[in-house]
Amino acid sequence: MAKLIIVANNLRSIHNVGSIFRTAEGLGVEKLYLTGYTPYPRLENDDRLPHQINKLDKAISKVSLGAEKNLDFDYHDDIFELIKKYKQKNYRIVALEQAKNSVNILDYKPMEKSILIIGNEVDGIEQSVLESSEDILEIPMMGKKESFNVVQAMAIASFYLINQQLTK
Repeated sequence: MAKLIIVANNLRSIHNVGSIFRTAEGLGVEKLYLTGYTPYPRLENDDRLPHQINKLDKAISKVSLGAEKNLDFDYHDDIFELIKKYKQKNYRIVALEQAKNSVNILDYKPMEKSILIIGNEVDGIEQSVLESSEDILEIPMMGKKESFNVVQAMAIASFYLINQQLTK
């Protein structure tokens, strides 16, 4: 079984979060972490105000169609703690971003266990997070636009990484 964990850091859109849940669950992603200011659904022992929890939970569930109930997920404020934790568990930390030192995803051979970090819809992944990553992957663009929506990029990259892991 493929070992892919998604980390969504500092996403703004509730709709994107819901769609990430649905896509990640459909692809068989091991776990989803929502970090930074990314909105997240209800958690056990949630300390947010009840009206905030209900509003976010309802909005995310509307798009995810309940996928958040079938996918192991958690919220973690500090992405760097997560990176450190999973490096110690021998997961390869992979950022999905256009950068000077990025690798075309089609030329990339993933490790057996990987963390895929996706970032903010407008600003992408922060430089400090990129520097903490072991690999930076880029999806080649064939049209005039410079990038995909974060959900579509996550779906393409996740599908590719999982497929490559399973066919090793």
